[in-house]
Amino acid sequence: MTDEPAGGRAGANAPVSTTATNLFDLRSVIALLFGVYGVVLVIMGVVSGDDPANLAKTGGTNLNLDTGIGMLVIGALFVLWVWLRPLRVPAAPADEAPPPS
Repeated sequence: MTDEPAGGRAGANAPVSTTATNLFDLRSVIALLFGVYGVVLVIMGVVSGDDPANLAKTGGTNLNLDTGIGMLVIGALFVLWVWLRPLRVPAAPADEAPPPS
């Protein structure tokens, strides 16, 4: 009988999941937040874009729409950054031999 769990190796000897690494990359989380808030602001800007009270507060510009588009662009830049420069998981040193089974 082995000490390993049924799913495979555990602890320090377990292989590093690159999918989980890329999924929880901080850049991906930031891109998601910018995207969600950007969509909300774009919707608010389109819905209340002609409201004279809002335009008077911002000096005649639709600030929700402008900021939402800017946030969507920033979110897209973060996604592009993640796609072009993915995280590299460092390989285990070659001088370490795996433990005997």
